[in-house]
This record gives sequence, structure tokens and C-alpha cells, in this order.
Amino acid sequence: MRAIVTGGAGFIGSHLVDALVERGDEVLVLDDLSTGSEANLNPKAEFRKLDIRDREGVFEAFRAFSPELVFHQAAQASVSVSVRKPYFDAEVNLMGGLNVLEAAKEVGVRHFVFASTGGAIYGEVPEGERASEDRPPRPKSPYAASKAGFEYYLEVFKEEFGLPYASLRYGNVYGPRQNPHGEAGVVAIFATRILKGEPCVLFAGETLGDAGGIRDYVHVADVVAANLLAAEKGLSGVYNVGTGEGHTTEEVLWTIARALGAEPKVNYAERRPGDLYRSVLDPKKLVAEGWRPSRTFEEGIAETALAFREAFLEGRL
Repeated sequence: MRAIVTGGAGFIGSHLVDALVERGDEVLVLDDLSTGSEANLNPKAEFRKLDIRDREGVFEAFRAFSPELVFHQAAQASVSVSVRKPYFDAEVNLMGGLNVLEAAKEVGVRHFVFASTGGAIYGEVPEGERASEDRPPRPKSPYAASKAGFEYYLEVFKEEFGLPYASLRYGNVYGPRQNPHGEAGVVAIFATRILKGEPCVLFAGETLGDAGGIRDYVHVADVVAANLLAAEKGLSGVYNVGTGEGHTTEEVLWTIARALGAEPKVNYAERRPGDLYRSVLDPKKLVAEGWRPSRTFEEGIAETALAFREAFLEGRL
């Protein structure tokens, strides 16, 4: 198969590209390297440095490559950035996304797989509940709103133009290669700060000094598996990608610290605008298709912390 992966030099996208190349697909990566890294690029994949907001560039790339599959991973992915810069968020996630979607329609793509958000799109998920796909979106940030908006475009393009799609609503994805220098990706941020002897900032879930927000943490390998499954089976519609378990930010911090054998320095901070307190997903719909999380929370976090230690010792952080 011929596949385009937008954001294929980024954290999730690069792992997905590796899996596609490994199974023998021809892959074109589109990435502007604003948050991705050339070091993440698979040498067996083609690469174009391209901002998805560049409409002409996107259409030219699609026409030249003629993909059968599209995995749209490129995004403005920070809730806090979206709150500060909502126009920028919409430019990338809506207008940039529409460039990709229209180009896919023009060249007759067989299937379109979209990286949406389960961690933000449902709004607050009450204690004792897990958000299933039939829960109405309740965005509390521009980031969540742009992701929800693009899902509506996907449905319109399916109904009006016959473009099949699967929208994968990710939980809080973590794993090797996650960028520790931005504002998203708490596992990467904590691991890097502990390794460097720097204090970790624990943002409040509700009140200053509490254990932080509760999230559904899912390993990047399992997210890649969900993407491949969606394409292979031609899954249609919306699917949650999460474990169904909620863990506090403090749990993440101490699981990393134990894996690294370190005593972290902790600074407590107020809740950030746009952040939810609790977000836990119900993945039963995807599980029914044969998907399963491959790691427990403790196993995955510890494995990731050790991968960051290796990168630190090799001077790659």
C-alpha cells in the first residue's frame, strides 16, 4: 500500500511510519518539523518538509505520490497553546486539516485515518464513568473544539463524497520519542526533568497541592496498533483509543521516579486554563474489533522512563 503520514516526524507519527515501513508499505511523510525531528524520520520513507497550511504544497504532494491510505497525525496538539492562540490552533487543525482532506478526496484515497482526541473532546468525565463514543462532545478548549469540528467535516466528506474514514480518539499517549520540551506529554517532561535533576511541576487537578488531573494513559505502540487495525479492517466512524483506567499526574510522577530510582523535586502549580480534571475513555468498541492494550500502566510508564534514561546517557535529550 501507498500511505501518506502527516506529522510523520513527530512522536506518534514516526512510530506509525516505522510500523508501515516494516510491513512493506511505501510511505511519504509530510512534516514541517516545527515539533517533529529529523532524527525520528525513517530512512526508508520519503519525506517532504511541508506545513499542512500550505494548500498548494499539500495538493502537489498528494498528486505526485497518489496514496491509497492517509494517516493524518499532524496537529497543534497542546491544550494550553490553543487557549493562548485559538486562531493558530484553528489554522492548523481545521484549515490545515481541510487541505489534507480535500487533497485525499481529489486523488481517491481508499481510507482516511484521523488522530482525534478522547482526552479532551468529551469534557469532564464524572468519577466512576468512562466516556464512550456516543457521549456528545463537550469541548472545554479550542484544541478540543478544533478536533471535534474536523470530525464533522470527515462525516460530511464520507456522506457527500464517499471518502471512508476512522477517527481515533486518543487518550493521553506516551512512549519513547515524545517531546519533553513542549507543554504536552507529562511522561516525557517528568522523566527528562528527573534525569536532569530539575524540579517537576505538578499542575493542580482542582486545588493547589492535590494529586493533579486524572487521565487515561495509553502507550504509543498501542496507538500505532489501533491505526493499523483501522486501515486494515476499513473501520468506519469514531473509536476511543485508551485503557479505560484513570491515573493521577502524581501517580505518573512516582511511577517514573521508582523506575529511575530517583527522588523527584516537586513544585505545585495552579490548574492551567482549559485543562480537565478527569478524562477516562471506554475502549470497548475498538476492543470488539480485536484491539487490546499491550502493557499495564506501570509496565508502560517504567519502560518509557528507562528509554528516556538511555537517551539521556547517550546525550540525546
